[in-house]
Amino acid sequence: MQEDTKPPTKRSRDRTVSLDIHSQYRTSTRSRGSTRSPKGAGPSDARPSEILSPIPRRHLLQTSESLTWLQVGSHAEVDFQARCISPASVTSSVGSVYPYSSSASKRLAFSALQQLDLTTRGSHSGSTQRDQGDSRHDPGAGRRWVRWMHKQGMKAWVIPLGIATSAWVKWCIGLGDYSGCATPPIFGDYEAQRHWMELTIHLPPQQWYTYDLQYWGLDYPPLTAYISWLCGKVGSLIDPSWFAFEESRGIETYSSKLFMRSTVVALDMLVYVPALYAFTRIWHRSRSSRTQHVSLLILLFQPALLLIDFGHFQYNSVMLGLTLLAVNSFAAGLDLVGAVCFVLSLGFKQMALYYAPAIGSYLLGKCIFLGPVEGTRLFIRLAVVTLSSFVLLFAPFLPPIAPISTFFAAISRIFPFARGIFEDKVANFWCFTNVTLVKWKPLFFGKEGRLIKASAALTIAGFLPAVFGLLWGAYKTRPRSHSKGSEVPTISFGTTARTPPPTLSLLLYALLTTSMSFFLFSFQVHEKTILLPLLPLTLLLSGATAGDEVYSWGVLGNVVGVFSMWPLLKKDGLGVQYIATLLLWCRLVGYNPLRLRFDSFVGLLSTAVNAAMLFLHVLELIVTPPNRYPDLFPVLNVLISTPVFGFIWLWSIKRGIEVGWALGGLPGSGTDRGFKDHSDGNPTEELSSLRSEDPVRSVRREYGARAVSLGHASGPALAGTSRYRDPRRRAVDRFRGSSVGIDE
Repeated sequence: MQEDTKPPTKRSRDRTVSLDIHSQYRTSTRSRGSTRSPKGAGPSDARPSEILSPIPRRHLLQTSESLTWLQVGSHAEVDFQARCISPASVTSSVGSVYPYSSSASKRLAFSALQQLDLTTRGSHSGSTQRDQGDSRHDPGAGRRWVRWMHKQGMKAWVIPLGIATSAWVKWCIGLGDYSGCATPPIFGDYEAQRHWMELTIHLPPQQWYTYDLQYWGLDYPPLTAYISWLCGKVGSLIDPSWFAFEESRGIETYSSKLFMRSTVVALDMLVYVPALYAFTRIWHRSRSSRTQHVSLLILLFQPALLLIDFGHFQYNSVMLGLTLLAVNSFAAGLDLVGAVCFVLSLGFKQMALYYAPAIGSYLLGKCIFLGPVEGTRLFIRLAVVTLSSFVLLFAPFLPPIAPISTFFAAISRIFPFARGIFEDKVANFWCFTNVTLVKWKPLFFGKEGRLIKASAALTIAGFLPAVFGLLWGAYKTRPRSHSKGSEVPTISFGTTARTPPPTLSLLLYALLTTSMSFFLFSFQVHEKTILLPLLPLTLLLSGATAGDEVYSWGVLGNVVGVFSMWPLLKKDGLGVQYIATLLLWCRLVGYNPLRLRFDSFVGLLSTAVNAAMLFLHVLELIVTPPNRYPDLFPVLNVLISTPVFGFIWLWSIKRGIEVGWALGGLPGSGTDRGFKDHSDGNPTEELSSLRSEDPVRSVRREYGARAVSLGHASGPALAGTSRYRDPRRRAVDRFRGSSVGIDE
């Protein structure tokens, strides 16, 4: 009888937990009113209360107990020294995360960074509490539709239907008004784009940047002019009256508007949509096709770009698409192709300079990562290709084709410093402080040069953390060079010029930091330039899981970004499109602006900002601003939007520091050493000698373990050591311990 009352042993509980962890053994062991053993030969040795049913758990890497990067918790020192593999490392392998996987040679895609823990504060809460917390997040109509299509065997139709539906939405948005509709004599951006088509097909290139500057003079780089020339030629073949020289100004016939709208859709389908599809295939290559399809839907229906390009009327999708093609090329190891694509983006709109510090730092960091020989060779190639591309773009404005004054006239039009620090009411630092603290224009009247320098200094300070992180990460993760005194080379980890450096994981965060820094602090900013920070933010969002940090900041940034352009959209008569596209996208991604969120700082911020935006819209409907303050509502819009953009900028810096820390350590932390160049001795013997000392500390300090992967210590060189414990095994042990604690 004493044996009957003996408490269950830990071994039996471990068996139960092992059934819980390995899905192939998940079978029910609940007693169904019978106390007989499975063989039917007498009563069971265990009481019914001791027969435990396995508790379904989420994947090992999606639980509060997981050892994903930066989630160390209260682990032991040896656990901290050999944490699991870092998803931030592009050179990591899937096999090091999944020990029994046959695809150990596949690299982790960037989207692995989005697989963060959907955790609550209590790390030892039961699975029931975790499931209840996860159920609060709506997967979104887009994910449900994609799941239904896959289950119905129509997976191949998801992308064509998604692209066709987005094109239909773009046409529907274009049925409304546009910038400057029926507002002579200057009209708006629609007339500017049409006028440039008229200008380029009737005048030589030497006069494009000097002719009649008072009426929408050309102020974009040459690639915009070339595309305007092409569209003007095609339109003239259809109806020459659309672009008759100086006689077609202000033309707003139905056929001309139809042609102009079609050019935006056509260029979007030729450049931007293929770039989005390539992004989901390259950056999310390790994810399922279902996840890739959902990501594409999120990107296709981004409301801010839809409203500006197809409602307000511009061609921003061309610039953003070329930049995205450059980013895709970098991820594929085609750095020269990426450099050409980014030069084309700069040649289409000068606002692409918002991305230049991040892209330039990434390419320079890769040159550092490759070492003095391969790095110098790549640097020279990049310099030649970039310079040649710029020369070809500006060739019609350079000697001997044109005098040098033509080139300087184009530069002065492309960078209009004489316009002032900002125009209208834009949600950036200068306008925000101009309303709340100091009037900048009167203070610097006659001293605009100092204001330009102050703006440049703040902008550089704003993106400097991203630049430093890319360069530092590339330096600290560079592979070791070959040994000088030994015939056996040191470990190179298969690094070639086509191999993206580990800092690729930092690139999108760096693009967000630099573009948001330019938007907040740079000179001469428009409301529409918020599209540039929203691109990397939405790219990050596309691979995020509903409810995690990236998802929360991504949806908040997109909603507030559209809201910040409301004064401009209201002026254009796009109120219906504004509401429809915003609600459609929120429903698509599963975001409910009316739901209260108090579980995190970004949740509290979202709740407060959503309430403020809704209140301002209602107030604008029922209250007429006083004559003394005609810009009351645009100013209130700035006061609501600017803090959110500031927090997103700070969050992007924080995330960049976290990913950089995971890649190569922080400066001066004692773990920031790169790969050493052992000039003598056999590296195989050196690795074997590690068995006699602390393996984790030796790998981290001598072989830059964290520089390549936080789980590098679980490699084949250390797997057989006596003191080494695989991070995956430690995670399983913790799950077992937590389950025992819950059961007891």
